[in-house]
Amino acid sequence: MAKIDHYAPGSFCWFELATSDQNAAKKFYNSLFGWGVNDMPMGPDMVYSMFTLDGGMPGAAYTLMPDMVKAGVPPHWAIYIAAENTDEATSKATAAGGNVIKVPFDVFDVGRMSVVRDPTGAVFHIWQEMRPQANGIAGVPGTVCWADLNTRDVEAARKFYSAVFGWQISPGEHDTSGYLHIKNGEQFIGGIPPAHMMPPHVPPHWLLYFQVADADASTARLAEMGGRVIMPPMTMEKVGRFSVVADPQGAVFSLFQPASNR
Repeated sequence: MAKIDHYAPGSFCWFELATSDQNAAKKFYNSLFGWGVNDMPMGPDMVYSMFTLDGGMPGAAYTLMPDMVKAGVPPHWAIYIAAENTDEATSKATAAGGNVIKVPFDVFDVGRMSVVRDPTGAVFHIWQEMRPQANGIAGVPGTVCWADLNTRDVEAARKFYSAVFGWQISPGEHDTSGYLHIKNGEQFIGGIPPAHMMPPHVPPHWLLYFQVADADASTARLAEMGGRVIMPPMTMEKVGRFSVVADPQGAVFSLFQPASNR
């Protein structure tokens, strides 16, 4: 288990579920990942649910806001990317061709954030931590271990994220599949699958991978609880075993079992 007190700029630092049924989602993820929950009232009509695991926080959930529902935004998992300065990173995103959905704003005294749509259409958040330390967790079942950017314009995405976050985005050694690996500093954090793997009519998006001890068992458990199996478990040799699934409200994510666990 790895407690995370500080996220390096360019790393994935927070994961947030926007859902149509917050109470049902809390029960679902508690059963699937063993998450606890700490509900924080955010006003008369909103509760922000902070998930807990082994003393850390793997993510949070909130109910889709009326304007999001009106705009047709479905339940989804959102990704936050750490920055030293949200305003500067947002300016870089604009200069690189991104569209700012929400300009930088303070989240109480916790941090400063913005919401950006990249030039290919995928949405992400920029986060500047203001607390003395974060309370993240990684490396155990129930935590995010990887993220894929699914897009039909891989080259535009590569140029954009390299310019904004300094990521190195390139094929793996001896890998002829077309999959690109995202490296932030010295750490591999995600990838970009080849464009032909994008299902028809699916908009560009970030897909989160949650680590599990047994991909087959977790996928079966998810189905029993009313989730949907989009792609059944399959093996990537020397990497691991994974499935692509959706929770009962429709938020899509992946379950990943590292090869070392098999």
